[in-house]
Amino acid sequence: MKLAFIGGGNMAYALIVGLKNRQVVMSNILVIERDASKWGQLEQLGVQVSAELADVSNYDVIVLAIKPQQLPALAKTLAPILTTQLVISIAAGIRLGDLSRWLDNYPTIIRAMPNTPAQIQEGVTGLYALPDVSEKHIALADQILKAAGSTLWLDSEEKLDAVTAISGSGPAYVFYLIEALQTAALELGLSDDEAKQLSIATFKGASLLADASTTPIDILRTQVTSKGGTTEQGLLSLENSQVKQAITLAAQKAYQRAKTLGDELGQD
Repeated sequence: MKLAFIGGGNMAYALIVGLKNRQVVMSNILVIERDASKWGQLEQLGVQVSAELADVSNYDVIVLAIKPQQLPALAKTLAPILTTQLVISIAAGIRLGDLSRWLDNYPTIIRAMPNTPAQIQEGVTGLYALPDVSEKHIALADQILKAAGSTLWLDSEEKLDAVTAISGSGPAYVFYLIEALQTAALELGLSDDEAKQLSIATFKGASLLADASTTPIDILRTQVTSKGGTTEQGLLSLENSQVKQAITLAAQKAYQRAKTLGDELGQD
């Protein structure tokens, strides 16, 4: 399999690192990136790098890893190059119908929303395929994205905007909360190293427990919360500050932005 990425930004880099960790042959990967300042970091992974879009013509799979706003113009340039390649788009908000239209009604497209933990093979990717995509190509896309973590195939494309808001943007929410715990730890007298270790290990351990347990998340929370204890006081403060509502609103805002991107760019 020969795999080409158009765009060498953070998400493409994360996926390539995940593939490298799965022993995928890096010389079979090409990255089209016009920003020469990114070439060094990419070449250190062992991939080929080029600025010429035409170089993707001999590749089996093409991953569109550029900003959504750049995709309409790129697609019109890419369309004449396509023959039988599988195209995977990881651009937030861009709908398959619009992308297919920009690509002269090209039918072999899958839309995917991975996330940055792909770098350590702990990512999760939501996927949806156009009806004419073959089972072979679906299996190939699944193989590529599973190299970076787990996959979730969806029964409707509309759900991908929700995936974008939850797991696509979600790592940023988690890092934000880790930052908050670290800040609190420092204010309570712990050192930088102590604050970092405790904050990250707490998130990691709680996530692993939630994943391994059959107990509902809300029950796991109550099991940590003794009546009249320290955790109860902390949770009461979070409730009084409406933290849960704020996180829910953040996801809703991300979801609406994904839909707006699709609406705005789909008019092209």
